Amino acid sequence: MRIAAMARDGLAGLIAVGAGLAAGELAAAAVSSYASPFYAVGSFLVDRAPAPVREFAIDTFGTNDKPVLLWGIAGAVVVLAIVAGIAERRTVPIGSALIVAFGAFGVLAALHRPTSDMWYAAPSLVAMVVGILVVRGLRGFLFKRRRADRDKAATKDVSAPLDTGSHVATNSSDPGSRGLSRRQFGISAGVVAAASVAAAFIGRQVSTMGDVIADRRRVRLPRPASAAAPVPAGADVGIDGATPFMTNNADFYRIDTALQVPKLTTAEWSLKIHGMVDNDITLTWDDLMDMQAQERIITLTCVSNEVGGNLAGTARWTGYPIKDILERAGVQDDADMLFSTSVDGWTSGTPIDALTDGRDAMLVIGMNGEPLPLEHGYPVRQLVPGLYGFVSATKWVVDWEITRFDKAEAYWTKRDWGVKAPIKTASRIDRPAGLAKLPVGEVVIAGTAWAQHRGIAKVEVRVDNGPWNTATLATEYSNDTWRQWFWTWQATPGQHTVYCRATDETGAVQPEERVAPIPDGATGWHNRVFRIE
Repeated sequence: MRIAAMARDGLAGLIAVGAGLAAGELAAAAVSSYASPFYAVGSFLVDRAPAPVREFAIDTFGTNDKPVLLWGIAGAVVVLAIVAGIAERRTVPIGSALIVAFGAFGVLAALHRPTSDMWYAAPSLVAMVVGILVVRGLRGFLFKRRRADRDKAATKDVSAPLDTGSHVATNSSDPGSRGLSRRQFGISAGVVAAASVAAAFIGRQVSTMGDVIADRRRVRLPRPASAAAPVPAGADVGIDGATPFMTNNADFYRIDTALQVPKLTTAEWSLKIHGMVDNDITLTWDDLMDMQAQERIITLTCVSNEVGGNLAGTARWTGYPIKDILERAGVQDDADMLFSTSVDGWTSGTPIDALTDGRDAMLVIGMNGEPLPLEHGYPVRQLVPGLYGFVSATKWVVDWEITRFDKAEAYWTKRDWGVKAPIKTASRIDRPAGLAKLPVGEVVIAGTAWAQHRGIAKVEVRVDNGPWNTATLATEYSNDTWRQWFWTWQATPGQHTVYCRATDETGAVQPEERVAPIPDGATGWHNRVFRIE
């Protein structure tokens, strides 16, 4: 009976905390999705996670790091809720105190969001109050039963100990506290749970992407005054298993710190440009539409990409030259850094010289002929060829401060990542798959190589400890895109290890030594093991 009572108490706590979070979610719909207690706490933890923890999450879970974190937070909340329900007492409300502590953490986290104001505290306060009311209500502590009713219940317990259908045994450490029968508890719990699910669903739908999705559907990309050059037929080798030259939007990698995709419409978006400039400027979406757009095909690469990894992709981007925008603002001579900020508070530091040296650094609004996907920075992001994304490719960008590297530190720089981070020369084997079993005879090895803003001059392939063999390169599109390659091998029986390495247009050869991605990009020769039978 004691175990059953504890189970009911734990369930009461779980339903209470769930109801509180649902109420907070509904309240956040009237304030901001960033004020949601659950997501505010999650974002707070992400922003303050030690660099090794964040790196471990990316290395271990890749693009699934955010769902794993959210499930981890949810698991912690479940445990807290159950403990709160069991610990709650009529006169010593330990469980309520735990809910207050969690609510206070939610208030703190929400007020630390970059766009916060005093109203961001409201959803967590609502969650706190609802959680306390529900846990005390389900535990039967909100209203005292009349003494006569309690005496009658106690008499019934003595005279009919086996009749447990309409009452619950009294907790010896909390006499007279069981104010709800099992039937009453079941009905109340069911109603609260159903209402919580409905509130959470409505709150999430209202506060997240409804307006933004509709806004994106209405956007029509401008016709670029400077279109991208056509992709030559030879740029894609057309070999089964080889990575396509162009990456579609659905397959393009996503790595960022945002637990929920920021909600930002074109009407809400603006870019403030300030700091070490002659003229402070604020650009709106309409201002962009009045500018001359350009279109370029460029490969992006994430610094977290391991040797042989897939955190790279090539797309057709539509946007506006950053150089032209900076010229309007008038960058002062001693400035060397563009400190950009996303609407969710993430920051990046980009060298000014990489934005003004003639490369196609862009303020982007389109990807592969359509408005930016929500998760890739809609409505506006940055793109700078030749630099890893963490120092250049700010999504949902809303602020540019022109400053110096000795005056400001960006999100990852504070965590001891690289400062300027040019992309390193890399190559990988795409086919055949590792540990594949292949027949004796002709085997085509194919892959991809990149050295953005330098270009790939040569790729070589080696089997076991044999000599290096020059692979056939696909037609180069530009030095800002990756390049496919292939080599035909007369395979002999046995287990073999195949290696590849690239040489960029400067003559630098991809180094053999394996170096981890953090702080400024991985190095090392990619290899795959095959069995020839």
